[in-house]
Amino acid sequence: MKCFVTGATGFLGSHVARQLLARGGELRLLMRPTSRTDNIDDLPGERVVGDLRDPGSLAKGMSGCEFVFHVAADYRLWARNRQELYDSNVEGTRNVLQAARESGVRRVIYTSSVATMGFGNNGHLTDEQTPVALSNMIGDYKRSKFMAERLVIEAAQAGQNVVMVNPTTPIGERDIKPTPTGRIVVDFLKRKFPAYVDTGLNLVDVVDCAEGHLLAMEKAAPGERYILGGENLTLKQILDKLAAITGLPSPKVKLPYAMAYATGVVDTLVTGRMMGREPRVTLDSVRMGRKKMFVSSAKAERNLGWKPRPVDEALRRAADWFRANGYAA
Repeated sequence: MKCFVTGATGFLGSHVARQLLARGGELRLLMRPTSRTDNIDDLPGERVVGDLRDPGSLAKGMSGCEFVFHVAADYRLWARNRQELYDSNVEGTRNVLQAARESGVRRVIYTSSVATMGFGNNGHLTDEQTPVALSNMIGDYKRSKFMAERLVIEAAQAGQNVVMVNPTTPIGERDIKPTPTGRIVVDFLKRKFPAYVDTGLNLVDVVDCAEGHLLAMEKAAPGERYILGGENLTLKQILDKLAAITGLPSPKVKLPYAMAYATGVVDTLVTGRMMGREPRVTLDSVRMGRKKMFVSSAKAERNLGWKPRPVDEALRRAADWFRANGYAA
């Protein structure tokens, strides 16, 4: 079983690669010339230097492969050049699908995001059937992932064997960037959480999330999508869990939305537009946080046999890994 994996040097992709290897898979890993390779230095397999925006490198990587795991994405809630997100997430996905068709790949497993789902304030859990449109997407990351999903759906409708998984917010070790979710843990460890906002996320153990990708490879119906989520938790509940794990205090002050919004406006304007650096609090992240991103993974559990575990151990592994690797004292 020869598998081509994009994004293997990153957080989730490296876990997908490790689980494929554990099941006897032969790996071919796409990496950019500038990629940090910490997450794959100990993994056997062929490295293909290239880029999602370079169709030639994708064709080379997929040659002779049975499965393609397209995990790579430009996951940023702020970018100085917004077009970079669309070039990688949308055009890069278009290139992956085209190269897979031309290479005769048996199946493509595409990693989307729960960010493309529709969330309301009615208290109902979001699932794969919840209505949503491009106009519901906040920020360039969400818009670019939504547009990439449309390409995948169109490819499936045209007969290409492609399936889609929608992870929520993976948590665990090897979050080298770190992701926006990982930054919550790092900021907590560095005691940069004096207050919290009334928002909510679904956290999933990154190991379980990677396993969901392999189950999609084996069991998913062509053209279907599956949410891979774990526990629905408010931000305060997440911070309380981290407090119990680390012994550090959890914030007790709830920040009003208006104040959080004002902070996002100022930080995005001053740090982002004027100074050209990534803001710590982006306006898009504040706007996203107004709705709790709570979901149901019943479809994946029912149809794929997927069984996510409680996230406490994943939070512990994340905290330990960030400390051991110098992200926090």
